[in-house]
Amino acid sequence: MDRHTTNQYQPDSVSPPGDTLRDILEERHISQADLALRMGRPKKTISEIMNGKAPVTHETALQLELVLGVSAEFWNMRETHYREFLARTDQEAELAAHRDWARNFPSKQMADLGFIPKVKEPEDEVRYLLRFFGVSSPAQWEEVNNKYEVAFRKSTSVQANPYALSAWLRAGQVEAESMRLGDYDVEAFKDCLTAARALTTENPETFQPALKTSCAAAGVGVAFVPQLPKSAVSGATRWLSPDQALIQLSLRYKTNDHLWFTFFHEAAHVLLHGKRQIFLENGASDDEFEKEADRWAADFLIPRPAFDEMSRWSRYSTDNIVGMARELGIAPGIIVGRLQHEGRLPYTHLNKLKVRLRWSS
Repeated sequence: MDRHTTNQYQPDSVSPPGDTLRDILEERHISQADLALRMGRPKKTISEIMNGKAPVTHETALQLELVLGVSAEFWNMRETHYREFLARTDQEAELAAHRDWARNFPSKQMADLGFIPKVKEPEDEVRYLLRFFGVSSPAQWEEVNNKYEVAFRKSTSVQANPYALSAWLRAGQVEAESMRLGDYDVEAFKDCLTAARALTTENPETFQPALKTSCAAAGVGVAFVPQLPKSAVSGATRWLSPDQALIQLSLRYKTNDHLWFTFFHEAAHVLLHGKRQIFLENGASDDEFEKEADRWAADFLIPRPAFDEMSRWSRYSTDNIVGMARELGIAPGIIVGRLQHEGRLPYTHLNKLKVRLRWSS
């Protein structure tokens, strides 16, 4: 996700075009009054241009070209560089005033993940954060972030850092911008989910690209984005447009049963719920939409008849769980996780059947 711009030369100071104009007039022994007469402009206007108080307009540049023989392109370029320098000077002061805002973000971890460059100066940190979020000021970040905060307030039992959460969500959006997504096709997406059950038995090097490719063709982007400290979210679902959705996963709990349940939970939001809503998953919400997504994901991975059959077993062992997983075509760890969640199996038992996942460096 390399959105970093290349370094460009930015001088410490840029003189106004009037300084160059003054040098030319002195060299040619032309007074300001004489220049004003030749150009048909008020002497006050020429004085203001000389002192950088008035800009060199395109009309003025063309007149200077005729009177002095120096191209209008030259004057326009000098004016552009000078005004840009003034704007950047004002911007540097504004960036310096927002250092406290930047300190709210886990910038070191964001830099380690390549979201922003590593910087030493606080002003640069502010600049790169604004660039990352695609906003012009912290005030605009606040406006954009409000819609995510509203969605996350539904999960009141988990305290998330809104700055870290915002950064994690933005990283998914940035990744989605590079995806080639088709238009949403509900039947094609259902086919992807059916095929994804078999992918639960594969390693990340296999299931990640396969899942992303198949879902993208059905109009649903899938972004795997490492969690940021205190972001407190394992998955998110939102619609990028009326025809394209995004599922974002964090690997917050680090085992395959949690990752796959989160994916199918988010998929349920795409299938069942509104396109204007944003769903953030942290495993602690009593919201009815979240409960419905939980039920759908649980029964899609392990159909109710199969789970009822397992509920009647006298004991749970590696052999019978592996056998049932093979029959269902899913990873054994998913069954262990479901049994633990339903209170059929202690959380300390059979965890060896779960696969621990980690992000590659």
